[in-house]
Amino acid sequence: MVLAAPSVLAPPPPPPHTGGLLALVPGTPGLLTVAALGVALLLFLIVKVRLQPFVALLAVSVAVGLGAGLSVTELFGTVQKSDATSLIESGMGGILGHVAVIIGLGTMLGAILEVSGGAEVLSGRLMGLFGERRAPLAMGLTGLLFGIPVFFDVGVFVLAPIVYAVAKRSGKSVLLLCMPLLAGLSMTHAFLPPHPGPVAAAGLLGVELGWVVLMGVVCGVPAVLAAWGYAAWIGRRVFVPVPQDMAEAAEEARAAVVAEQRAAGPAPAGKPAPGAAAREEPVALGTVLAVIGTPLLLILGATFSSVALKPSTPRSVVEFLGHPFVALTIGLLMAYYLLGIRRGWSRRSLETVSTASLKPVGNIILVVGAGGVFGAVLKGSGVADALSATFQDVGLPVVLLAWLVSVVLRVAQGSATVAIVTTAGIVLPLVEGHGLSQPHLALVIMAISAGSIFASHVNDGGFWIVAKYFGISERDTLKSWTVLESVLSVTGFAVAALVSLAV
Repeated sequence: MVLAAPSVLAPPPPPPHTGGLLALVPGTPGLLTVAALGVALLLFLIVKVRLQPFVALLAVSVAVGLGAGLSVTELFGTVQKSDATSLIESGMGGILGHVAVIIGLGTMLGAILEVSGGAEVLSGRLMGLFGERRAPLAMGLTGLLFGIPVFFDVGVFVLAPIVYAVAKRSGKSVLLLCMPLLAGLSMTHAFLPPHPGPVAAAGLLGVELGWVVLMGVVCGVPAVLAAWGYAAWIGRRVFVPVPQDMAEAAEEARAAVVAEQRAAGPAPAGKPAPGAAAREEPVALGTVLAVIGTPLLLILGATFSSVALKPSTPRSVVEFLGHPFVALTIGLLMAYYLLGIRRGWSRRSLETVSTASLKPVGNIILVVGAGGVFGAVLKGSGVADALSATFQDVGLPVVLLAWLVSVVLRVAQGSATVAIVTTAGIVLPLVEGHGLSQPHLALVIMAISAGSIFASHVNDGGFWIVAKYFGISERDTLKSWTVLESVLSVTGFAVAALVSLAV
């Protein structure tokens, strides 16, 4: 665990800006005031005004920059833009250049897996392997594996009908089956690439994704095991029947999806339409696991090639194939062929599914980009240095501090992505220039990610998705889902803190 820097370190000098709105408050106190007011304004705009987080982050970034003394030119650049790069442009472009491609490729990969019926194959095989008595474990493993390439809410929408069917057949509480599933989906969404949170934090802190994947597994697996334990306990004490209206709606939606797939374009001669292919010819389990696992293994291989291999042509090949852009492209092409073309999908169907999948991620990419702007303004204005010096004087380890800041932002405004990108911007000056290793920085990201899922409640969209989709009352959702998320958060952070002592 990173200990606070010695107190003999002098605080950074005030930035050379003199036109700030709080220029009458000198040095570090003024900058800390700007930071505190900036975070308070961000929370107010998101929570009370209900302003879109992308707009709120941009507005707060500008306000913090002006309050700290940055000039309009430094924030926005000049009209010609030939003599200076604005902080807004550099912050937005710097993070999105790394994140946008990964999120886009990962999203398309998840969409092909979803539409092809990969989730049904996973859950069906696992149910057959573990039997009905261990159905909660089968559902948990389904969420864990299927959650790697797909967003949390998509996983809920796709897998909920399976929960309904198993609960109706077995007579068990919906909670007993859905909570392990949700734990797996939530853990992968918070801790593992290519999900936006850990990818954005890795881009802001300059951490290789291979280390994020490894530490995500190290911290996430114990967290999800602890969450499964709580899910088994609460699922046996609170009975929730199958929500009949949602079950019927899910069947109607499934039929509509199949019809839409068939209408997307004619299948090749002699082959079934895409929707029929997903129904009549289930995907092989090995194919699903290969499509999910290949990109992750390639990224991990590239990360550790510098340790296992000397500079050589084989090492260059491994590093090329394991670059996140290349690895995810390979995974997507595998999905196109193995789950699509080989099973009768037309090129038009593949294009339709891929294009449709990108529409919901626009908001996520913009929020991540605005988080990059916020971090750039904090750094360029001197606020980040002031925060760094103050936090070091407090004496808290950076892993603990990262988790606490992320928890506060998460509980206050509800969005995990906003909590992650904002916390990463605040924590960045604490890790810069201290010679922290890549594994240690990855553990800081795990602490941030763990904090971002703490205590999901009524200001979080995920809370209402869980409550309404599984027919759980608000009170029981707080007792089950909110506590489940807190167990994931605390356990994941505890593992990250313990591992950081040895890294």
